[in-house]
Amino acid sequence: MKLKITTFAAIMGAALLTSQSYAQAPKPFRIGALVDMSGVYSAHGGPGMVTAVQMAAEDFGGKVLDRPIEILSANYQNKVDIAAARAREWYDRDDVNMIIESTDSAASLALQKLGVDKKKITIFAGSATSALTNAECSPYGIHYVYDTYALSHGTGLAITKAGGDSWFFITADYAFGHALEKDTAEVVTQNGGKVLGGVRAPLNTPDFSSFLLQAQASKAKVVGLANAGTDTQNSVRQAAEFGITQGGQQLATLLVFLHDIKGMGLQVAQGLQFTDGFYWDRDDESRAFAQKFYARHKGMPSMVQAGAYSATMHYLKAVAAAGSDNADAVAAKMKEMPINDFFAKNGKIRVDGRMVHDMYLAEAKKPSESKGDWDLLKINAVIPGDQAYRPLSESVCPLVKKPV
Repeated sequence: MKLKITTFAAIMGAALLTSQSYAQAPKPFRIGALVDMSGVYSAHGGPGMVTAVQMAAEDFGGKVLDRPIEILSANYQNKVDIAAARAREWYDRDDVNMIIESTDSAASLALQKLGVDKKKITIFAGSATSALTNAECSPYGIHYVYDTYALSHGTGLAITKAGGDSWFFITADYAFGHALEKDTAEVVTQNGGKVLGGVRAPLNTPDFSSFLLQAQASKAKVVGLANAGTDTQNSVRQAAEFGITQGGQQLATLLVFLHDIKGMGLQVAQGLQFTDGFYWDRDDESRAFAQKFYARHKGMPSMVQAGAYSATMHYLKAVAAAGSDNADAVAAKMKEMPINDFFAKNGKIRVDGRMVHDMYLAEAKKPSESKGDWDLLKINAVIPGDQAYRPLSESVCPLVKKPV
């Protein structure tokens, strides 16, 4: 009987210790990656962006504030309502601390407002609209990789100054396309050019023939493609079929990703000029990251995927430095700490949430210039960060204090 009592006591003691250890286990520190998994933007964001965020968490050490880092991911299907509903669910049910997204300006504006309501940091790695750090800025929103202002002041300015002084726009009919057309049109007119017209195409358009015919009829020197992803690929391919460039007009691809050039092939894409925020073959650091990413994802990183890694790492460093997951404290640290990694040198997050870093004028290589499957681009010029992004003196963000 004594042996049975002793054994029972030992079992109960072990069960109590186990129960206490479970009770004391730190709760996960959760980050949500909201991406397009299968649609028009999936190649340059999508599963590859989730991989990049996971890599950053692992390379950080897997823990922050003595809590294990956990990455949640979801496909928002390029729909604003789905993006907003999933984000709200993550905040309310799953205690997610930060959401990083990968491409949709309309959804990003909804996430920006939700982040303010919930006092949660949102990082925009793929969305383009410059409104995120201008009229719609937030103390918790960080716009990290690029925006429509940088794209227009890179590609639009370079082409206009080179003689492309009349434009016709084919524009994706939602917030991103509208912002990109508006910002580029301003650059064109400010530099002595004219906008002769434009047409708006629904997202995920398979047939651009009617839009391209209107562009041809306009006689504009430049056909500005204010779209992205497979929409850009389709419009460039079909422009070649319609003989747009053979007829003397120039294509201005205002947002192009590495995977678009890969998808089109250099035979079609050669000579396209565009603004990029990152290229994997730029230097030793970018190549080292790219090879590590390739080993996991079997493809080289786009600027969105590379930027998502950098942004997640910077966020985790800020959490550690703040010693807290409080959004105000973490946002202050993110804006205080410089960014120096394979993605950006001397990067800085301004008061409006804009991460300022150098951008690049890129050009798709000729097939004869390429030495491998992913040897696709050449960098023609570096655009310093303070020239690439909207100056605070022109901002209408309420967080920016204007001189009296």
